[in-house]
Amino acid sequence: MALRRVLGLGGARGRRSCCSKRPLPPDFVEALRAVVGGPNVSTAMAVREQHGHDESMHACAPPDAVVWPQAVGQVQELAALCSRCHVPMVPFGTGTGLEGGVNAVQGGVCFDLSRMDAITELSLEDFSVAVEPGVTRKALNSHLRGTGLWFPVDPGADASLCGMAATGASGTNAVRYGTMRPNVLNLRVVLPDGRLLHTAGPGRQARWAPGGRARPGGAGGCAGARSPALRRKRAAGYDLTSLFVGSEGTLGFLTRATLRLHPLPEAVAATTAAFPSVRAAVACTVQVLQAAVPVARIEFLDEVMVGACGRFSGLELPAAATLLLELHGSRHGLAEQQRQAEEIVRLNGGSGLAWAEEPEERGRLWAMRHSAWYAALALRPGCQGYSTDVCVPISRLPDVVVETKRDLQDSGLTGPMVGHVGDGNFHCLLIFDAQDPAEARRVHAFAQRLGRRALAAGGTCTGEHGVGLGKRALLLEELGQEGLDTLRRIKAALDPHNLMNPGKVL
Repeated sequence: MALRRVLGLGGARGRRSCCSKRPLPPDFVEALRAVVGGPNVSTAMAVREQHGHDESMHACAPPDAVVWPQAVGQVQELAALCSRCHVPMVPFGTGTGLEGGVNAVQGGVCFDLSRMDAITELSLEDFSVAVEPGVTRKALNSHLRGTGLWFPVDPGADASLCGMAATGASGTNAVRYGTMRPNVLNLRVVLPDGRLLHTAGPGRQARWAPGGRARPGGAGGCAGARSPALRRKRAAGYDLTSLFVGSEGTLGFLTRATLRLHPLPEAVAATTAAFPSVRAAVACTVQVLQAAVPVARIEFLDEVMVGACGRFSGLELPAAATLLLELHGSRHGLAEQQRQAEEIVRLNGGSGLAWAEEPEERGRLWAMRHSAWYAALALRPGCQGYSTDVCVPISRLPDVVVETKRDLQDSGLTGPMVGHVGDGNFHCLLIFDAQDPAEARRVHAFAQRLGRRALAAGGTCTGEHGVGLGKRALLLEELGQEGLDTLRRIKAALDPHNLMNPGKVL
């Protein structure tokens, strides 16, 4: 609770964390039930509290009611009803966010979109698919099994794909395949007043290719159906899709996303490499990228994180600054990539390379990496965690990581470091005693210094988690007053009554 008080976010679960609220209008809940049916509306406190927080440290702020729409038309009706009655609206996917994005700080109605889970319009020829908010990344890749395609954006958690679009998520594969932003081709958005917007234009997903070739038994469709045509580039007007990617639910409900798919690589190999220092490991990352080695993943763990992950996952690894590398390519090309990577690792004092090519071996390595959060928490049982999320230019990465490591040690904090260093993004997983106000203040001060260190290096205060509740002050420092005012004018144009996820970002 101490960190919440330090951050001005309230003390106990169930308390409103920052903004005032009004009670729901009379008969409003009955009006909700008239749209979606009684079983799809709940005002039970346990349900409301479940929907009033994510995985972050921000205090639970429950909505006044939770609804489960099952079709886009219902979302439109519910949004129009809330708009007429000036009731706040908060989108909810899987609740795996890390910045308080689902906390209903002004009460209102939580729209749980998990029951809208259709996967439609899969086009193998156009490398695209449309998903509703209830579809998670694991569910989509399971659906794609046998097609030769996959969706590579992997934030670790099995998050909703529309939620990942809303936060601008990325993950371990971003260095090769990009973040959510370039992988979202179109969005179907319900605006705050209930109107429907297709960000790349209406009908872009449902337009059939003349003479399109049928694919019998293809996933996502029936035999004899023709593939939907989706153009790959456009220069028509403002880029509305990019506006909504990363909007964190403050501009509308993302009720369907058309995603870019990628071919599965013919061959994959992964390895770990231990280094004599943090600087050597990060410098190796920069040199791998400068040498144009087409690395698919390159993850950094400091010696504290490696030790914690090894104990948690039962893998024996040297307690040293470590890189996890994964290469994707053809069988012939992979051998050359491995040779290049090994040479650069050795030049930086790295050792211990042993390539894993079988799926089971690679799976164990990446399961260890994805367990980093829980491994960090196990360092101090009974304590809580707070994850930073800065991202800096690759050229500044070695200096910023080393300075941050020194700051951690000087602050006396437990904060193992891990990151997607191939794109300059790294995290300090700060583990602290929530009942110790002094330690909580040190955590908050460290997080602010780190954010400003990243900004001074030309980076950003958040590479993938979003702004949410906790980074609004840093957003002003990052964008400047004119930038923030421009965001506010966009928000006011689309949501003049500030009903969509109020209190977040701005």
